[in-house]
Amino acid sequence: MAAAASNLQIATLRHCQFQSRKGLKPCGTTVCSSSKASSWAKLSSSSNISSSPFFYRKFVSSSGKNEKTVTKAMAEASDSKPVSGLSIDLKGKRAFIAGVADDNGYGWAIAKSLAAAGAEILVGTWVPALNIFESSFRRGKFDESRVLPDGSLMEITKVYPLDAVFDSPDDVPEDIKTNKRYAGSSNWTVKEVAESVKQDFGSIDILVHSLANGPEVTRPLLETSRNGYLAALSASSYSYISLLKHFVPIINPGGSSLSLTYIASERIIPGYGGGMSSAKAALESDTRVLAFEAGRKHKIRVNTISAGPLRSRAAKAIGFIDMMIDYSSANAPLQKELSAEEVGNAAAFLASPLASAITGAVIYVDNGLNAMGVGVDSPMFKDIDIPTDKH
Repeated sequence: MAAAASNLQIATLRHCQFQSRKGLKPCGTTVCSSSKASSWAKLSSSSNISSSPFFYRKFVSSSGKNEKTVTKAMAEASDSKPVSGLSIDLKGKRAFIAGVADDNGYGWAIAKSLAAAGAEILVGTWVPALNIFESSFRRGKFDESRVLPDGSLMEITKVYPLDAVFDSPDDVPEDIKTNKRYAGSSNWTVKEVAESVKQDFGSIDILVHSLANGPEVTRPLLETSRNGYLAALSASSYSYISLLKHFVPIINPGGSSLSLTYIASERIIPGYGGGMSSAKAALESDTRVLAFEAGRKHKIRVNTISAGPLRSRAAKAIGFIDMMIDYSSANAPLQKELSAEEVGNAAAFLASPLASAITGAVIYVDNGLNAMGVGVDSPMFKDIDIPTDKH
């Protein structure tokens, strides 16, 4: 990790002021200057049969007022200013990220870091969210969050409709087939998406699973139904097995596969119920077994990132994400709010040749909270001189 850290360049970005903040799909080359940035976005979705296959939009920006210092994965240095040390270089690599439906989750952040390192980006978006996702992208709502360290906008070559709960068309019940939210989309089961990617691009190098759902997540485990429990495991852990099973034949040898887990897999997090803690524990156990099987048979590395709390749309559904972030800031060794970019950069490292000997691992990206045995903000420690960041 230290080697990779030497190539995470600190870039001060003056964000362009865009009209809004959401979106996704293949885009043309874009340059963001201090005054204007233009971008022709070509959206090539495999889902909306009735919609036009290409969309173009010209983006105009004005100078930003605020500067934000962030850590970003860089593909390489410019010719005029070389960077010393190792670089995270994913040029020529292709990544498929399953579970990107907006611009404020870990899936989006991982896509950005992989793109910043030079990888080509493909994404899979939950079918009911696809139209809103594409519409937001076309209208420029994601433009501000698409800005890469070099000032260009992240490009996404193709967006595929995906529902990872279903392995093949035979698994889809009639009520889903006739559901209006799925109307106009086709080839969205895991098997069909893998086949579509193979047909479109031949192969990939990086597979990312950024999917989770627990319909009864707010219920205590003792009050969770069998259906709710199994639904959580199906969407949050078995979906990763299914993705890897169907994508393995098109992942190039030496490739990397990643998923996202949470500390509730091994510690008690009251309020994170409905079988979700069990699903994350299963995901971590499966990561080790899949690392062995995929490594021996296909020379593919399999790891998972245990990320700290983030104010994403999915996390807000749990209802106490703000409290968890405050708790982490008060008790973690590093007293700061975790950023999605930090998780994205860790993913870029794990997907790169710098992590060529790392597989079957749970990598904690949580400011060190996982190492704590007690909450130091407890009144019982009031008389103990515990170092605290006052800023």
